[in-house]
Amino acid sequence: MSIRVIDEAPLNGFHRKLTWSCAGGPFLDGYLLSIIGVALVGMTGELHLTTADVSLIGAAALVGIFVGGLCGGAVTDKLGREAMYTLDLAVLVAVSLLSVFATEPWQFVVLRFVLGIAIGADYPIATSLLAEWVPNRHRGRLLGVLILAWYVGAAAAYVVGYVMAEIGGSGTWRWMLASGAVLSAVILLMRIGTPESPLWLVNKGRTADAQKAIKRALGRTVPIKELLAASAAEQAVERTRFRDLFQGTYLRRTLFCGLFYMCQITPMFALYTFGPAILGSFGLGEGNAGNLGSALISVVFVLGCIPALRLVDRVGRRPVIIWSFALMVVPLAVLGGGSALPIGVVIACFCLYALLSGGPTVLEWTYPNELFPTSIRATAGGVATSISRIGAAAGTFLLPISLSSLGIGATMLIGAGITLVGCLVSVAWAEETRGRTLAETSALPARSRRQSAPDAEGGASLRESDLERS
Repeated sequence: MSIRVIDEAPLNGFHRKLTWSCAGGPFLDGYLLSIIGVALVGMTGELHLTTADVSLIGAAALVGIFVGGLCGGAVTDKLGREAMYTLDLAVLVAVSLLSVFATEPWQFVVLRFVLGIAIGADYPIATSLLAEWVPNRHRGRLLGVLILAWYVGAAAAYVVGYVMAEIGGSGTWRWMLASGAVLSAVILLMRIGTPESPLWLVNKGRTADAQKAIKRALGRTVPIKELLAASAAEQAVERTRFRDLFQGTYLRRTLFCGLFYMCQITPMFALYTFGPAILGSFGLGEGNAGNLGSALISVVFVLGCIPALRLVDRVGRRPVIIWSFALMVVPLAVLGGGSALPIGVVIACFCLYALLSGGPTVLEWTYPNELFPTSIRATAGGVATSISRIGAAAGTFLLPISLSSLGIGATMLIGAGITLVGCLVSVAWAEETRGRTLAETSALPARSRRQSAPDAEGGASLRESDLERS
Protein backbone atom coordinates (compact mmCIF):
# COMPACT_ATOMS: atom_id res chain seq x y z
CA MET A 1 0.00 0.00 0.00
CA SER A 2 1.23 3.48 -0.84
CA ILE A 3 -0.18 6.99 -1.04
CA ARG A 4 0.98 8.58 -4.28
CA VAL A 5 0.65 12.17 -3.11
CA ILE A 6 3.30 11.33 -0.50
CA ASP A 7 5.44 9.10 -2.75
CA GLU A 8 5.65 11.69 -5.53
CA ALA A 9 5.56 14.96 -3.57
CA PRO A 10 8.31 17.54 -4.10
CA LEU A 11 10.46 18.24 -1.07
CA ASN A 12 9.09 21.15 0.93
CA GLY A 13 9.62 22.90 4.23
CA PHE A 14 7.72 20.21 6.11
CA HIS A 15 10.04 17.46 4.84
CA ARG A 16 13.10 19.48 5.82
CA LYS A 17 11.79 20.28 9.29
CA LEU A 18 10.75 16.66 9.82
CA THR A 19 14.18 15.44 8.72
CA TRP A 20 15.93 17.80 11.13
CA SER A 21 13.70 16.93 14.07
CA CYS A 22 13.99 13.18 13.35
CA ALA A 23 17.75 13.57 12.99
CA GLY A 24 17.84 15.23 16.40
CA GLY A 25 17.28 11.84 18.04
CA PRO A 26 20.23 10.09 16.35
CA PHE A 27 22.36 13.18 17.00
CA LEU A 28 21.60 12.86 20.71
CA ASP A 29 22.18 9.14 20.56
CA GLY A 30 25.64 9.59 19.07
CA TYR A 31 26.43 12.37 21.51
CA LEU A 32 25.24 10.60 24.65
CA LEU A 33 26.82 7.26 23.72
CA SER A 34 30.16 8.90 22.92
CA ILE A 35 30.45 11.55 25.65
CA ILE A 36 30.73 8.76 28.20
CA GLY A 37 33.96 7.63 26.51
CA VAL A 38 35.50 11.05 27.17
CA ALA A 39 33.96 11.37 30.64
CA LEU A 40 35.32 7.96 31.68
CA VAL A 41 38.86 9.36 31.53
CA GLY A 42 38.07 11.65 34.49
CA MET A 43 35.54 9.34 36.14
CA THR A 44 37.95 6.42 36.41
CA GLY A 45 40.41 8.21 38.66
CA GLU A 46 37.95 10.24 40.71
CA LEU A 47 35.56 7.36 41.42
CA HIS A 48 38.29 4.67 41.53
CA LEU A 49 36.59 2.58 38.85
CA THR A 50 37.84 -0.93 38.17
CA THR A 51 38.15 -2.45 34.70
CA ALA A 52 34.87 -4.28 35.32
CA ASP A 53 33.18 -1.01 36.33
CA VAL A 54 34.34 0.69 33.13
CA SER A 55 33.15 -2.24 31.02
CA LEU A 56 29.72 -2.29 32.67
CA ILE A 57 29.24 1.47 32.31
CA GLY A 58 30.28 1.30 28.67
CA ALA A 59 28.03 -1.65 27.84
CA ALA A 60 24.97 -0.70 29.95
CA ALA A 61 23.55 1.71 27.36
CA LEU A 62 23.93 -0.88 24.61
CA VAL A 63 22.02 -3.46 26.64
CA GLY A 64 19.36 -0.81 27.22
CA ILE A 65 19.17 -0.16 23.48
CA PHE A 66 18.52 -3.87 22.97
CA VAL A 67 15.53 -3.68 25.32
CA GLY A 68 14.33 -0.32 24.00
CA GLY A 69 14.52 -1.38 20.37
CA LEU A 70 12.75 -4.66 20.99
CA CYS A 71 9.90 -3.10 22.97
CA GLY A 72 9.83 0.43 21.55
CA GLY A 73 9.27 -0.64 17.96
CA ALA A 74 6.31 -2.85 18.86
CA VAL A 75 4.76 -0.11 21.01
CA THR A 76 5.28 2.41 18.19
CA ASP A 77 3.43 0.17 15.72
CA LYS A 78 0.59 -0.21 18.22
CA LEU A 79 0.20 3.32 19.62
CA GLY A 80 1.56 5.38 16.74
CA ARG A 81 4.76 7.20 15.80
CA GLU A 82 3.64 10.59 17.14
CA ALA A 83 2.75 9.31 20.61
CA MET A 84 6.28 8.01 21.20
CA TYR A 85 8.10 10.77 19.35
CA THR A 86 8.54 13.13 22.32
CA LEU A 87 8.22 10.72 25.24
CA ASP A 88 11.62 9.14 24.66
CA LEU A 89 13.28 12.58 24.48
CA ALA A 90 11.82 13.49 27.88
CA VAL A 91 13.47 10.38 29.31
CA LEU A 92 16.83 11.43 27.84
CA VAL A 93 16.56 14.84 29.52
CA ALA A 94 15.78 13.31 32.91
CA VAL A 95 18.50 10.65 32.77
CA SER A 96 21.17 13.11 31.63
CA LEU A 97 20.36 15.39 34.57
CA LEU A 98 20.43 12.54 37.07
CA SER A 99 23.81 11.38 35.75
CA VAL A 100 25.35 14.65 36.91
CA PHE A 101 24.60 13.78 40.53
CA ALA A 102 25.51 10.07 40.49
CA THR A 103 28.38 9.05 42.76
CA GLU A 104 28.52 5.24 42.65
CA PRO A 105 29.41 2.96 39.71
CA TRP A 106 26.13 1.03 39.98
CA GLN A 107 24.19 4.29 39.67
CA PHE A 108 25.89 5.06 36.37
CA VAL A 109 25.19 1.53 35.14
CA VAL A 110 21.47 1.89 35.93
CA LEU A 111 21.19 5.37 34.41
CA ARG A 112 23.06 4.37 31.27
CA PHE A 113 20.79 1.33 30.94
CA VAL A 114 17.66 3.53 31.13
CA LEU A 115 19.24 6.00 28.71
CA GLY A 116 19.83 3.11 26.33
CA ILE A 117 16.17 2.07 26.50
CA ALA A 118 15.11 5.57 25.40
CA ILE A 119 17.71 5.61 22.62
CA GLY A 120 16.70 2.15 21.40
CA ALA A 121 13.06 3.21 21.27
CA ASP A 122 13.90 6.34 19.28
CA TYR A 123 15.56 4.45 16.43
CA PRO A 124 12.37 2.80 15.08
CA ILE A 125 10.19 5.79 16.04
CA ALA A 126 12.07 8.46 14.11
CA THR A 127 13.10 6.30 11.16
CA SER A 128 9.64 4.84 10.49
CA LEU A 129 8.00 8.28 10.78
CA LEU A 130 10.41 9.81 8.28
CA ALA A 131 10.29 6.83 5.90
CA GLU A 132 6.50 7.03 5.74
CA TRP A 133 6.46 10.78 4.99
CA VAL A 134 9.25 11.31 2.43
CA PRO A 135 8.99 10.83 -1.39
CA ASN A 136 10.41 7.64 -2.90
CA ARG A 137 13.27 9.25 -4.81
CA HIS A 138 14.60 10.97 -1.68
CA ARG A 139 13.98 8.22 0.89
CA GLY A 140 17.43 6.61 0.88
CA ARG A 141 19.21 9.94 1.16
CA LEU A 142 17.01 11.41 3.90
CA LEU A 143 17.07 8.23 5.99
CA GLY A 144 20.82 8.28 5.56
CA VAL A 145 20.86 11.81 6.95
CA LEU A 146 19.59 10.38 10.24
CA ILE A 147 22.58 8.12 10.66
CA LEU A 148 24.84 10.95 9.51
CA ALA A 149 23.41 12.94 12.39
CA TRP A 150 24.51 10.14 14.71
CA TYR A 151 28.12 10.59 13.61
CA VAL A 152 27.86 14.37 13.87
CA GLY A 153 26.64 13.92 17.45
CA ALA A 154 29.46 11.52 18.24
CA ALA A 155 32.05 13.86 16.76
CA ALA A 156 30.52 16.77 18.69
CA ALA A 157 30.82 14.77 21.91
CA TYR A 158 34.54 14.27 21.45
CA VAL A 159 35.08 17.91 20.48
CA VAL A 160 33.08 19.15 23.49
CA GLY A 161 34.87 16.70 25.75
CA TYR A 162 38.26 17.76 24.43
CA VAL A 163 37.53 21.47 24.92
CA MET A 164 36.11 20.94 28.42
CA ALA A 165 39.08 18.83 29.47
CA GLU A 166 41.49 21.43 28.10
CA ILE A 167 39.77 24.26 29.98
CA GLY A 168 38.84 22.60 33.25
CA GLY A 169 40.82 19.38 33.38
CA SER A 170 39.54 15.85 33.97
CA GLY A 171 37.26 17.06 36.77
CA THR A 172 34.83 18.53 34.23
CA TRP A 173 33.39 15.13 33.40
CA ARG A 174 30.14 15.93 35.23
CA TRP A 175 29.65 19.00 33.03
CA MET A 176 30.22 16.79 30.00
CA LEU A 177 27.30 14.59 31.11
CA ALA A 178 25.17 17.67 31.90
CA SER A 179 25.58 18.97 28.33
CA GLY A 180 23.44 16.06 27.13
CA ALA A 181 20.43 17.31 29.08
CA VAL A 182 20.57 20.73 27.40
CA LEU A 183 20.77 19.25 23.90
CA SER A 184 17.95 16.78 24.65
CA ALA A 185 15.66 19.62 25.77
CA VAL A 186 16.30 21.55 22.55
CA ILE A 187 15.45 18.57 20.33
CA LEU A 188 12.36 17.83 22.43
CA LEU A 189 11.02 21.32 21.69
CA MET A 190 11.70 20.84 17.96
CA ARG A 191 9.58 17.69 17.85
CA ILE A 192 6.45 19.06 19.49
CA GLY A 193 3.58 19.35 16.97
CA THR A 194 4.83 16.80 14.42
CA PRO A 195 1.86 15.15 12.61
CA GLU A 196 1.23 11.41 12.69
CA SER A 197 2.22 9.17 9.79
CA PRO A 198 -0.65 8.90 7.26
CA LEU A 199 0.41 5.34 6.41
CA TRP A 200 0.05 4.31 10.05
CA LEU A 201 -3.30 6.09 10.30
CA VAL A 202 -4.58 4.38 7.14
CA ASN A 203 -3.30 1.06 8.43
CA LYS A 204 -5.46 1.59 11.53
CA GLY A 205 -8.50 2.62 9.46
CA ARG A 206 -8.30 6.30 10.51
CA THR A 207 -8.64 7.69 7.01
CA ALA A 208 -10.13 11.06 8.07
CA ASP A 209 -7.15 11.70 10.35
CA ALA A 210 -4.79 10.70 7.54
CA GLN A 211 -6.48 13.18 5.21
CA LYS A 212 -6.04 15.97 7.79
CA ALA A 213 -2.38 15.10 8.35
CA ILE A 214 -1.61 15.20 4.62
CA LYS A 215 -3.46 18.49 4.19
CA ARG A 216 -1.59 20.03 7.11
CA ALA A 217 1.85 18.84 6.02
CA LEU A 218 1.71 18.91 2.20
CA GLY A 219 -1.16 21.27 1.48
CA ARG A 220 -2.94 18.61 -0.60
CA THR A 221 -6.49 17.35 -0.08
CA VAL A 222 -6.62 13.64 -0.82
CA PRO A 223 -10.19 12.34 -1.45
CA ILE A 224 -11.41 10.08 1.33
CA LYS A 225 -12.32 7.39 -1.19
CA GLU A 226 -8.68 7.12 -2.20
CA LEU A 227 -7.60 6.68 1.39
CA LEU A 228 -10.39 4.16 1.97
CA ALA A 229 -9.10 2.17 -1.01
CA ALA A 230 -5.59 2.36 0.40
CA SER A 231 -6.86 1.25 3.80
CA ALA A 232 -8.70 -1.70 2.27
CA ALA A 233 -5.56 -2.74 0.39
CA GLU A 234 -3.55 -2.41 3.58
CA GLN A 235 -5.93 -4.57 5.59
CA ALA A 236 -6.12 -7.17 2.83
CA VAL A 237 -2.40 -7.55 2.22
CA GLU A 238 -0.50 -6.67 5.37
CA ARG A 239 -1.89 -9.07 7.96
CA THR A 240 1.45 -9.19 9.69
CA ARG A 241 2.31 -9.46 13.36
CA PHE A 242 5.44 -9.70 15.49
CA ARG A 243 5.82 -13.44 14.92
CA ASP A 244 5.89 -12.91 11.14
CA LEU A 245 9.35 -11.34 11.52
CA PHE A 246 10.66 -14.82 12.26
CA GLN A 247 8.98 -16.74 9.44
CA GLY A 248 9.80 -17.27 5.77
CA THR A 249 11.08 -14.32 3.77
CA TYR A 250 10.63 -11.92 6.66
CA LEU A 251 12.92 -14.10 8.78
CA ARG A 252 15.66 -13.79 6.16
CA ARG A 253 15.16 -10.03 6.03
CA THR A 254 15.18 -9.78 9.83
CA LEU A 255 18.43 -11.73 10.04
CA PHE A 256 19.98 -9.68 7.25
CA CYS A 257 19.08 -6.32 8.80
CA GLY A 258 20.14 -7.39 12.28
CA LEU A 259 23.36 -9.15 11.31
CA PHE A 260 24.81 -6.57 8.94
CA TYR A 261 23.87 -3.87 11.46
CA MET A 262 25.65 -5.86 14.19
CA CYS A 263 28.78 -6.38 12.10
CA GLN A 264 28.89 -2.67 11.27
CA ILE A 265 28.53 -1.25 14.76
CA THR A 266 30.34 -3.81 16.93
CA PRO A 267 33.84 -2.56 16.01
CA MET A 268 32.56 1.01 15.62
CA PHE A 269 30.93 1.25 19.06
CA ALA A 270 34.04 -0.17 20.71
CA LEU A 271 36.08 2.50 18.94
CA TYR A 272 33.71 5.29 19.99
CA THR A 273 33.34 4.16 23.59
CA PHE A 274 37.02 3.44 24.21
CA GLY A 275 38.63 5.48 21.42
CA PRO A 276 41.23 7.21 23.61
CA ALA A 277 42.24 3.90 25.21
CA ILE A 278 42.56 2.17 21.80
CA LEU A 279 44.68 4.95 20.37
CA GLY A 280 46.73 4.93 23.55
CA SER A 281 47.46 1.23 22.99
CA PHE A 282 48.95 2.19 19.62
CA GLY A 283 51.19 4.74 21.34
CA LEU A 284 49.21 7.86 20.41
CA GLY A 285 49.55 9.38 23.85
CA GLU A 286 47.24 9.27 26.82
CA GLY A 287 44.46 11.46 28.18
CA ASN A 288 43.45 14.44 26.06
CA ALA A 289 45.73 13.52 23.15
CA GLY A 290 43.65 10.37 22.72
CA ASN A 291 40.49 12.46 22.90
CA LEU A 292 41.74 14.68 20.09
CA GLY A 293 42.64 11.68 17.96
CA SER A 294 39.19 10.18 18.54
CA ALA A 295 37.57 13.49 17.59
CA LEU A 296 39.48 13.58 14.29
CA ILE A 297 38.48 10.00 13.45
CA SER A 298 34.86 10.82 14.33
CA VAL A 299 34.92 13.65 11.79
CA VAL A 300 36.09 11.16 9.13
CA PHE A 301 33.15 8.90 9.99
CA VAL A 302 30.90 11.87 9.17
CA LEU A 303 32.74 12.57 5.91
CA GLY A 304 32.38 8.92 4.86
CA CYS A 305 28.59 9.16 5.05
CA ILE A 306 28.35 12.11 2.64
CA PRO A 307 29.22 10.32 -0.64
CA ALA A 308 27.30 7.24 0.53
CA LEU A 309 24.11 9.33 0.83
CA ARG A 310 24.19 9.97 -2.91
CA LEU A 311 25.44 6.55 -3.96
CA VAL A 312 22.57 4.60 -2.30
CA ASP A 313 20.03 6.43 -4.50
CA ARG A 314 22.17 6.58 -7.63
CA VAL A 315 24.11 3.30 -7.68
CA GLY A 316 21.84 1.25 -5.44
CA ARG A 317 21.75 -0.23 -1.95
CA ARG A 318 23.22 -3.65 -2.73
CA PRO A 319 26.51 -2.69 -4.43
CA VAL A 320 27.18 0.04 -1.87
CA ILE A 321 26.81 -2.23 1.15
CA ILE A 322 28.79 -5.15 -0.32
CA TRP A 323 31.78 -3.15 -1.56
CA SER A 324 31.92 -1.02 1.57
CA PHE A 325 32.08 -4.04 3.87
CA ALA A 326 34.68 -5.75 1.68
CA LEU A 327 36.99 -2.74 1.69
CA MET A 328 36.50 -2.06 5.42
CA VAL A 329 38.20 -5.38 6.23
CA VAL A 330 41.53 -4.18 4.82
CA PRO A 331 42.44 -1.37 7.27
CA LEU A 332 41.37 -3.43 10.28
CA ALA A 333 43.52 -6.33 9.08
CA VAL A 334 46.50 -3.97 8.72
CA LEU A 335 45.92 -2.71 12.27
CA GLY A 336 46.40 -6.31 13.34
CA GLY A 337 50.07 -5.48 13.20
CA GLY A 338 49.65 -3.97 16.65
CA SER A 339 51.65 -1.32 18.45
CA ALA A 340 54.70 -1.87 16.22
CA LEU A 341 52.95 0.00 13.39
CA PRO A 342 54.03 3.60 12.72
CA ILE A 343 51.61 6.19 14.10
CA GLY A 344 50.96 7.53 10.60
CA VAL A 345 49.84 4.08 9.41
CA VAL A 346 47.59 3.67 12.46
CA ILE A 347 45.84 7.00 11.90
CA ALA A 348 45.54 6.34 8.15
CA CYS A 349 43.96 2.91 8.75
CA PHE A 350 41.45 4.21 11.28
CA CYS A 351 40.52 7.09 8.95
CA LEU A 352 40.17 4.73 5.96
CA TYR A 353 37.94 2.40 7.98
CA ALA A 354 35.83 5.37 9.08
CA LEU A 355 35.58 6.68 5.52
CA LEU A 356 34.55 3.32 4.02
CA SER A 357 32.01 2.61 6.76
CA GLY A 358 29.69 5.25 5.32
CA GLY A 359 28.09 2.70 2.96
CA PRO A 360 26.58 0.24 5.45
CA THR A 361 26.13 3.06 7.95
CA VAL A 362 23.60 5.01 5.88
CA LEU A 363 21.70 1.77 5.20
CA GLU A 364 21.34 0.72 8.84
CA TRP A 365 17.93 2.39 9.07
CA THR A 366 17.04 2.40 5.36
CA TYR A 367 16.81 -1.35 4.88
CA PRO A 368 14.60 -2.17 7.93
CA ASN A 369 12.11 0.53 6.91
CA GLU A 370 11.99 -0.57 3.28
CA LEU A 371 11.81 -4.35 3.69
CA PHE A 372 8.82 -4.56 6.06
CA PRO A 373 5.19 -3.38 5.80
CA THR A 374 3.59 -0.56 7.78
CA SER A 375 2.01 -2.80 10.40
CA ILE A 376 5.40 -4.10 11.57
CA ARG A 377 7.82 -1.50 10.16
CA ALA A 378 8.81 0.06 13.48
CA THR A 379 8.83 -3.38 15.12
CA ALA A 380 11.24 -4.66 12.47
CA GLY A 381 13.47 -1.63 12.92
CA GLY A 382 13.48 -2.20 16.66
CA VAL A 383 14.29 -5.90 16.32
CA ALA A 384 17.16 -5.13 13.92
CA THR A 385 18.48 -2.59 16.40
CA SER A 386 18.20 -5.12 19.23
CA ILE A 387 20.05 -7.82 17.29
CA SER A 388 22.81 -5.37 16.45
CA ARG A 389 23.22 -4.41 20.10
CA ILE A 390 23.86 -7.99 21.18
CA GLY A 391 27.20 -7.85 19.41
CA ALA A 392 27.80 -4.19 20.23
CA ALA A 393 27.23 -4.70 23.95
CA ALA A 394 29.38 -7.82 24.03
CA GLY A 395 32.14 -6.11 22.05
CA THR A 396 32.09 -3.01 24.23
CA PHE A 397 32.16 -5.08 27.43
CA LEU A 398 34.94 -7.36 26.19
CA LEU A 399 37.15 -4.76 24.51
CA PRO A 400 38.97 -3.56 27.68
CA ILE A 401 39.50 -7.20 28.63
CA SER A 402 40.73 -8.03 25.12
CA LEU A 403 43.16 -5.12 25.14
CA SER A 404 44.66 -6.23 28.44
CA SER A 405 44.77 -9.98 27.73
CA LEU A 406 45.15 -10.36 23.93
CA GLY A 407 46.68 -7.04 22.96
CA ILE A 408 45.69 -4.40 20.43
CA GLY A 409 46.77 -6.41 17.36
CA ALA A 410 44.59 -9.43 18.06
CA THR A 411 41.71 -7.15 19.03
CA MET A 412 41.87 -5.42 15.64
CA LEU A 413 41.96 -8.78 13.82
CA ILE A 414 38.79 -9.82 15.65
CA GLY A 415 37.20 -6.60 14.36
CA ALA A 416 38.31 -7.48 10.82
CA GLY A 417 36.71 -10.92 11.13
CA ILE A 418 33.40 -9.43 12.31
CA THR A 419 33.44 -7.01 9.36
CA LEU A 420 34.09 -9.88 6.93
CA VAL A 421 30.99 -11.65 8.25
CA GLY A 422 29.01 -8.47 7.46
CA CYS A 423 30.27 -8.62 3.88
CA LEU A 424 29.25 -12.28 3.47
CA VAL A 425 25.78 -11.61 4.93
CA SER A 426 25.30 -8.75 2.48
CA VAL A 427 26.41 -10.82 -0.52
CA ALA A 428 23.92 -13.53 0.43
CA TRP A 429 20.88 -11.48 1.44
CA ALA A 430 21.06 -7.79 0.46
CA GLU A 431 18.14 -6.77 -1.77
CA GLU A 432 17.98 -3.85 -4.19
CA THR A 433 15.23 -1.40 -3.21
CA ARG A 434 16.34 1.80 -4.95
CA GLY A 435 13.58 3.93 -6.50
CA ARG A 436 10.68 1.70 -5.42
CA THR A 437 7.69 2.48 -3.22
CA LEU A 438 7.47 1.13 0.30
CA ALA A 439 4.64 -1.10 -0.87
CA GLU A 440 6.92 -2.65 -3.51
CA THR A 441 10.02 -3.01 -1.34
CA SER A 442 8.13 -4.56 1.58
CA ALA A 443 6.07 -7.00 -0.52
CA LEU A 444 6.92 -10.68 -0.37
CA PRO A 445 8.26 -11.88 -3.75
CA ALA A 446 5.39 -14.26 -4.50
CA ARG A 447 2.81 -11.63 -3.61
CA SER A 448 4.40 -8.49 -5.06
CA ARG A 449 2.22 -8.56 -8.17
CA ARG A 450 -0.98 -9.05 -6.18
CA GLN A 451 0.02 -6.32 -3.73
CA SER A 452 0.72 -3.73 -6.38
CA ALA A 453 -2.52 -4.39 -8.25
CA PRO A 454 -5.06 -2.89 -5.84
CA ASP A 455 -2.72 -0.03 -5.02
CA ALA A 456 -2.24 0.80 -8.67
CA GLU A 457 -5.96 0.69 -9.28
CA GLY A 458 -6.71 2.87 -6.30
CA GLY A 459 -3.82 5.21 -7.02
CA ALA A 460 -4.63 5.99 -10.65
CA SER A 461 -7.39 8.46 -9.90
CA LEU A 462 -5.28 9.96 -7.15
CA ARG A 463 -2.49 10.64 -9.62
CA GLU A 464 -5.00 12.29 -11.96
CA SER A 465 -6.53 14.43 -9.24
CA ASP A 466 -3.06 15.50 -8.11
CA LEU A 467 -2.23 16.61 -11.65
CA GLU A 468 -5.47 18.56 -11.83
CA ARG A 469 -4.69 20.39 -8.58
CA SER A 470 -1.15 21.09 -9.81
